[in-house]
Amino acid sequence: MKFKCIRGVRRLALLVLVGAVAACGVPRSGPTKKEIFAGAVQKQGDAFVVEVNDRVTRATAVAPALGFSAAFRNAGLVGPDTIQPGDKLAITVFENVANPLLGAPGQKASVLNDVEVDGQGFIYVPYAGRIKAAGDTPEALREEVTRKLAAQTPDPQVSIGRVAGDGATVTVEGSVGAQGVYPIQQSTRTLSAMLARAGGVSIAIDTAEVIVTRGKTSEKVWLSDLYNNPGFDIALRNHDRVYVQRDLRSFTVLGATGAQSRVQFSTQTVSAIEAIAQVGGLSTTLADPTGVFVFRNEPAAIANAVLGRTDLQGDQRMIYVLNLTAPNGMFEARDFVIRDGDTVYVTEAPFVQWQKALSVFSSTASGANAVSTAATGSSFGNAVQGK
Repeated sequence: MKFKCIRGVRRLALLVLVGAVAACGVPRSGPTKKEIFAGAVQKQGDAFVVEVNDRVTRATAVAPALGFSAAFRNAGLVGPDTIQPGDKLAITVFENVANPLLGAPGQKASVLNDVEVDGQGFIYVPYAGRIKAAGDTPEALREEVTRKLAAQTPDPQVSIGRVAGDGATVTVEGSVGAQGVYPIQQSTRTLSAMLARAGGVSIAIDTAEVIVTRGKTSEKVWLSDLYNNPGFDIALRNHDRVYVQRDLRSFTVLGATGAQSRVQFSTQTVSAIEAIAQVGGLSTTLADPTGVFVFRNEPAAIANAVLGRTDLQGDQRMIYVLNLTAPNGMFEARDFVIRDGDTVYVTEAPFVQWQKALSVFSSTASGANAVSTAATGSSFGNAVQGK
């Protein structure tokens, strides 16, 4: 009876020791499900913990909407012969008089080479004055110069052309076949045509963004939308800059999954199920499928909608809980949209901590037994030798 009581006490002590080791001394990948719930605002914590359902899924389903503004979309096509600031022109004036305005006596043709269009779009022609040239075609400008010179000399004949090599250009950079500065020609007046002229896009269409900078304004569109929606195939302007890049958004996956890493978006939208699948899924030996969490700083408008409130202001710390074992758990995880900067964390199953604790305790006990056995053997040997 005495030995049974001693064994019972030892078992109880073992359970207490294992429990203590599991609670604080065993390595783990992050907080437990219980610890996360304990940090909720409802329990005086600093984050709102919300279980995902159909309503939450709809309220948080916000995907980045890219596209060009009306100012970009409504801009008309620039003709390849439209004069722009910075262009250089050659102006020839023919006068059928003995004493021409612009030449020496008896000279029939006067040539003005390298007449530059200034930053405000004007040129200066002697006896005609300062004339607005930007936005006109050479033909329209010719008519204007002729009209003004006609008041000074009878029936002047004017010819205007661009100096070779000048004209409206666009800079194309980033993930394209051939970066460079390209002229706006009859065949390259739109965004898609200019991208084709630059050798096409060298990255996957699903994750490619096209950024157009015009002056101090930059706007971007998904490449797939550019191809699928003709309204986004905007007309280009002189000095536009076109930059093609891969989608830079990413999310982080931690905890009991096949891998833990920072993952870039491979499509325009990624669901919670897809996010987990991209790192090898849940660990079958470690993961708790009832404890899949998404950590996010949520804008106040969405946080208020999720929580049914109206008083929250500024970004809110939100923790969304997905239970994959619930009747609709897989559907909710499939429909819950992951956003840029999210952290997806999968907790370990409760028994895993016990297994780790038992392993640590067993290792410690084995070490102690080995030391004890060695000490006993040494004492026995000394006794035999009469020491």
